[in-house]
Amino acid sequence: MSNSTFQDKTGQAVPNVTFAMRVNDEWVNRTTEELFKGKTVVVFSLPGAFTPTCSSTHLPRYNELAATFKSHGVDEIICMSVNDTFVMNAWASEQEAANVTLIPDGNGQFTQGMGLLVDKADLGFGKRSWRYSMLVKDGIVDKMFIEPNKPGDPFEVSDADTMLSYIAPNAVKQLPTTILTKPGCPFCTKAKALLKEKGYQYEELVMGKEVSFTSLKALSGKETWPQVFIGGKHIGGSDDLAAYFA
Repeated sequence: MSNSTFQDKTGQAVPNVTFAMRVNDEWVNRTTEELFKGKTVVVFSLPGAFTPTCSSTHLPRYNELAATFKSHGVDEIICMSVNDTFVMNAWASEQEAANVTLIPDGNGQFTQGMGLLVDKADLGFGKRSWRYSMLVKDGIVDKMFIEPNKPGDPFEVSDADTMLSYIAPNAVKQLPTTILTKPGCPFCTKAKALLKEKGYQYEELVMGKEVSFTSLKALSGKETWPQVFIGGKHIGGSDDLAAYFA
């Protein structure tokens, strides 16, 4: 397959497709008109749910940067894959995907309409999507990033950071932030309020649920709550966080 088979569809309307989805154990049909009309949408498509690159990097990073995309005018982020709705729902519940809408292109109609349905029979996958991303404005493709046609599964241009750099070249890409908290702790509330005020998205690990007192000591070397970590660096408690921002 030569690269010429992957046609850039910039300036064209997205394919008109109805997707059969399971929502709260009921069948629901969602149309491309519903998904795209009057909205600015980022779409990224990948070969399959649960496959390594898709799970380790592609989906989680779009999810992580969702608030930044939103602050730069993106209404929705859609992850498209030629999988059935049961597989996509199971994948969504296992992944960090709360900020991304997973759409099952079960029959490959959308992907075929985009000219990106490829044969992965050698892997036992049948027909799947080539990896790509695009910015869609009111149903019209504004920009496409199609992975180069190389053997295997290249992942060079359809990533979240490339798309964000196109939409907002000066966007501040927030460092991954985690806060370890304890229920009923006023200093934890104060630290979370400060993170929100500074526009930081954070993951909260709560004592008794996701984290223990032992974990707190092992990770931070401290015995007080909260403990904040930003970009792999231990910041400390709420006063330390205030000093960090100052």
